[in-house]
Amino acid sequence: MNKVIIVGGGAAGMLCSIIAARNGCEVFLYEKNEKLGKKLYITGKGRCNVTNNCEVEDLLRAVMTNSKFLYSAFYTFNSQDMMALLEETGVPLKTERGNRVFPQSDRSSDIIRGLERLMKKYGVHVRFRSEVREILTKDGTATGISLADGEVQNADAVVVATGGLSYPTTGSTGDGYRFARETGHQVTDCIPSLVSLKVKEDYIPRMTGLSLKNVELTVRRGKKILYRDFGEMMFTHTGVTGPLILSASAKLGKYLAKGEELSAFIDLKPALSPEQLDERILREFENGKNKQFKNVIGVLFPSSLTPVMLEIGGIPGDKVIHEISREERLAFGTVVKNFPFTITEPGEFKEAVITQGGVSVKDINPGSMESKKIKNLYFTGEVLDLDAVTGGYNLQIAWSTAYLAAIDISEKE
Repeated sequence: MNKVIIVGGGAAGMLCSIIAARNGCEVFLYEKNEKLGKKLYITGKGRCNVTNNCEVEDLLRAVMTNSKFLYSAFYTFNSQDMMALLEETGVPLKTERGNRVFPQSDRSSDIIRGLERLMKKYGVHVRFRSEVREILTKDGTATGISLADGEVQNADAVVVATGGLSYPTTGSTGDGYRFARETGHQVTDCIPSLVSLKVKEDYIPRMTGLSLKNVELTVRRGKKILYRDFGEMMFTHTGVTGPLILSASAKLGKYLAKGEELSAFIDLKPALSPEQLDERILREFENGKNKQFKNVIGVLFPSSLTPVMLEIGGIPGDKVIHEISREERLAFGTVVKNFPFTITEPGEFKEAVITQGGVSVKDINPGSMESKKIKNLYFTGEVLDLDAVTGGYNLQIAWSTAYLAAIDISEKE
């Protein structure tokens, strides 16, 4: 029987422990928190978007960084496999818009309890409040760990499943990156991803709390379009957030990390062509031809957006409608279809859903998650330089890479 030590009791660590123990390994899981799955508990706003119910090719398309590396992992253990495993634990699931999968109860705690039941069933030994200080190696092979209190534990294999840097209050404080560097692995630059974005313009914070639905967001770097999608977003006191923005951050992070500023535009009326929008504005003008512009235009926008549109739309608020030229009206329509702001930097790790960057996949065997540098040392989940857009894909990366590591360990002599 192989003795396996897993460092970290999040999504990847829990699943890896279950599969390795189920396949006959003696598994010891070390978690520095007082309970398992702390980050899992808060994912999906506490509902836990466990995976995405889609084909493997769609999983791969959703990955932003190093998708080819995940080919073996996703084809070996896909989202349907994970859903079947959770159903086996007694947690019924449901699929919502965008193929997002949640527990029927909408409670992330049910997912954690389900995984804990399997861990107990297969005899996983869990050590809480146990902080691992170092991965021990000898002659290029992992031999065990040392704990913060000086205790040493030997093992036939060690799995690093420590997560990234996002939500540090859950214990994701970058220990895995330190373990990787200390054992000779390259770690790529880490930046927050699936995170809110900060903006330059002072008119954005004036709309704090305003949520926009059914709008189209376009982000450009010069003339090149980096991101374009349709959905929901919200203004904050520092910038913008919401589903559209979180997904955009996954594509924009590498440019923002270099200090670049990116031009963003919101189509506030994507259902209308420019001509249809102009007809709509003309109707309002006809109904209020003797009124001031500021007293007519409000019907087109939410109340907190109207003052900003008056400020940046190019038409003075006190100008009487019948005095407004066709050119001014068309220019205003252009702003409605291209509401501008400048993205300057991502939000902080404390609010980021995931980390972009991590242990370089060049140092990891994609078929097993074993290090190419240190034998019997494995890296799984968010600690690796892998990330995807929102929708359950990042958790599937954790499940699939953890499964691959567990299988490889349990098949070793």
